[in-house]
Amino acid sequence: MEPDLFTAAAEDRQEKDPSSSPLAVRMRPRVLDEVVGQQHLLKPGSPLRRLVGEGGGGPAGPSSVILWGPPGIGKTTLAYVVSKATNKRFVELSAITAGVKEVRAVIESARRATGGYGKETVLFLDEIHRFSKAQQDSLLPAVENRWVTLIAATTENPYFSIISPLLSRSLLLTLESLTDDDLRALMRRALTAEHGLGGAVTLPEDAEAHLLRIAGGDARRALTALEAAAGAALAMQEKEVTLQTVEATVDRAAVKYDRDGDQHYDVASALIKSIRGSDVDAALHYLARMIEAGEDPRFIARRLMISASEDIGLADPTALPTAVAAAQAVAMIGFPEAALTLSHATIALALAPKSNAATLAISAAQEDVRNGLAGPVPAHLRDGHYKGAAKLGHAQGYVYPHDVPGGIAAQQYAPDAVADKRYYRPTRYGAEARYADVVDRVRDRLGRGADATDA
Repeated sequence: MEPDLFTAAAEDRQEKDPSSSPLAVRMRPRVLDEVVGQQHLLKPGSPLRRLVGEGGGGPAGPSSVILWGPPGIGKTTLAYVVSKATNKRFVELSAITAGVKEVRAVIESARRATGGYGKETVLFLDEIHRFSKAQQDSLLPAVENRWVTLIAATTENPYFSIISPLLSRSLLLTLESLTDDDLRALMRRALTAEHGLGGAVTLPEDAEAHLLRIAGGDARRALTALEAAAGAALAMQEKEVTLQTVEATVDRAAVKYDRDGDQHYDVASALIKSIRGSDVDAALHYLARMIEAGEDPRFIARRLMISASEDIGLADPTALPTAVAAAQAVAMIGFPEAALTLSHATIALALAPKSNAATLAISAAQEDVRNGLAGPVPAHLRDGHYKGAAKLGHAQGYVYPHDVPGGIAAQQYAPDAVADKRYYRPTRYGAEARYADVVDRVRDRLGRGADATDA
């Protein structure tokens, strides 16, 4: 039997006995209007709407779609909805386990189905980035000849992981992470829907909040945890799924952490202060609390980037590139793997030498500007590339540093009002000690050593 996730027999069995399928499968939408989240893709007239034939004129657009986004946000669901809305067979393959042989078998089956009884096929290929270039090439004839409607899913940047010929023939849809409101609506629908839990149990707010934290933006994880907790409650002849039942079922204690309240800011503050204090173990503790609470990994990554400049600066010039690289990685991979990247960056920042010289420097410069210490730009530094600039004295007398031995021209750069100010006061910690020596020599060459004043 070809690897069809929703064969006719399976669908018939599900309709006769819905309880035979997992809750996540039972709650899978059959039309686009039932999809939770991804509203940017579901607007009237959107490419996805046109793909399923909404808006008149029948299905339109390319016969290949690439869905890009983190796990558990509805890529398989959208593919299934397209197949149902267009009345096509739905066949699923995973690039992790399937190869060219399996792909060709599905394509040949699709051609027979189309020619034999006019039933077209949606081929959903999960994790397409796992396919090699040659394996992806094998899909091109089916796409070009419209033997199948290919819907491929990837968690990695398709511009790096998918061959150009396939990408150029496809509609690329970027899926966004599900919000807590999206997951909350999905779980509440599952609680009451006849094909869900049918009102058999209720879910108080604290248990619901814990399920949201456990889910981490993953709809499949949320429904799986809800189903397990509801089953445990019913086994104990209880109508309410309590927080204690959820904790016992999923084997994870509720983290006291309010993502929208004081705890959110307190724990984030404690993480940054622990990094600033070089306590790597405390920093990892607070990082773990944020991860376990379901904090947005992008929020954590942003805080680490700020910390790299605010508290480390030039004491370790690699700190900011490390934090930026972590933020980029987190955006591409998402949880749970993003925890490793955040740990990597947190440890590096906590153990780096510290300096707030960059923070103090820009703060002092901004304060002077706010107090009116600005003044006109020195004439020799002004733009001289336009007609008439020389008559105004602009760019006249400017000394090109590359023409001077040592590359430093002794001329005034700052406006008169702040010409003697020294904003940057480097520490002697880590790599910044070298910058401290450099800045002293440079200021001497500029004639700003003895007479300069600290800001």
